[in-house]
Amino acid sequence: MDGTTSVSGLDFESCYRAVRSRDRRFDGIFYTAVASTGIYCRPSCPARTPALVNVSFHRTAAAAQAAGYRACKRCRPDATPGSPEWDVAATLAGRAMRLIADGVVDREGVEGLARRVGYSPRHLTRLLTTELGAGPLALARARRAQTARTLVETTELGFADIAFAAGFSSVRQFNDTVREVYAASPTELRGRRGSRRRADGTIALRLAVRTPFAGRALHAFLRDHLVPGVEAAGVDGGRRWFARTLDLPNGPGTLRLELADIPEGETGFVHATFKLADLRDTTAAVERARRLLDADCDPRAVGDVFVGDEVIGPLALALPGLRVPGTVDGGELALRTIVGQQVSVAGARTVLAGIVAEHGRPIATDIDGLTHLFPSADALAAADPAGMPMPRSRGRAVTGLAAALASGELQLDRGTDRDVVHEQLISLPGVGPWTADYVALRALGHPDVFLPTDVGIKRGLEVLGAPAADVAAWRPWRSYALLYLWTSLTALEKL
Repeated sequence: MDGTTSVSGLDFESCYRAVRSRDRRFDGIFYTAVASTGIYCRPSCPARTPALVNVSFHRTAAAAQAAGYRACKRCRPDATPGSPEWDVAATLAGRAMRLIADGVVDREGVEGLARRVGYSPRHLTRLLTTELGAGPLALARARRAQTARTLVETTELGFADIAFAAGFSSVRQFNDTVREVYAASPTELRGRRGSRRRADGTIALRLAVRTPFAGRALHAFLRDHLVPGVEAAGVDGGRRWFARTLDLPNGPGTLRLELADIPEGETGFVHATFKLADLRDTTAAVERARRLLDADCDPRAVGDVFVGDEVIGPLALALPGLRVPGTVDGGELALRTIVGQQVSVAGARTVLAGIVAEHGRPIATDIDGLTHLFPSADALAAADPAGMPMPRSRGRAVTGLAAALASGELQLDRGTDRDVVHEQLISLPGVGPWTADYVALRALGHPDVFLPTDVGIKRGLEVLGAPAADVAAWRPWRSYALLYLWTSLTALEKL
């Protein structure tokens, strides 16, 4: 690799400087492969810095694996949060990576992935190989290997269960891949802990996030906006938790997160417990939990933009690591947003609770308050707008959006083009720019959304004495500025 080669916008020398300084800001953005050892590491690996002539840099763990390198056992490079650039630029590669992380290749093959992003399988493979150093099959294989290692090391599942939970088609494929990627068998990765099979589908994992992480603020937002029956939140022994039901490709499940502030330091972890009807949904469930957490955010990059800003700067300094709450299902978020138009948050919760009770699918869970899956698009598309507890025009907007989702005409996942989705949304009756932008903010993971007509934002800027603030100065992180304004206004209202 010569000095003219760029990796994620960095040239060779810049990458090497990041490795020499063990700069963890670049973890997950590129990977360092060392020819003399045959391993690849994250830039912040504490091992001795390799000689310049022995290193090469790769955009993804899959690219390093395809080049014949094994994952470092010390820094575990494949377990880093994903690159924040995937959401910032939202290029084809970033959108494809989001879908691969959700298990689309495992469920639908490369053809299904290509169909989702609007390219032929051959062209998609060529583009991903050029930009990320690996094609969709190799990227999906790397994701399966990382999921498998996590399950081997952190759960008591049997190896056969882990193989299928991670997306492998056979136990043999699982064994061969683990040995190739980690230079160790599944038994060696697990060590001496032994294995006791858990037959109830419960999986406890730690989800990696960059620090600082404002877990308490995220918990407060999710708690204040929860839909009864589908979501629940509370404090247990001083630990804040949020839980919800999941409608997954192969069956229902539940997710429970422990949300606490994590200070600046090494990579942090959020404790998550999943209970799944089908272990094949593990990859999808984990990715949706990560979306909810905004787990791939780079809080230091966000904070650097706000340093010195008279409006957002003090807020960011007082609450570092604020996240934009995501969603486990884009269609659900869009439907909830329409229901909540022109009513208070509390009022929207009451209306949504009634809709869930009438149209949602009841499920049995072991978490108090979780009783239903959110109504499917098919169920709401078939509902009578006149029978919904809202103005009839808004009821028609709900059923119209649900019909577009049910038909596949509209897809609200992070593999879709944001501009196309925006145009599709505002073309639907009852869906305006504010709703389309809010969906982009939370469902599509857009980091640079601002809602200038939002009543809360206007009030927040007035309270801070900056009604004419230069919001353009907050690019490309205006979504985070938005959350700082909402959070500060909520705090002031509680005083």
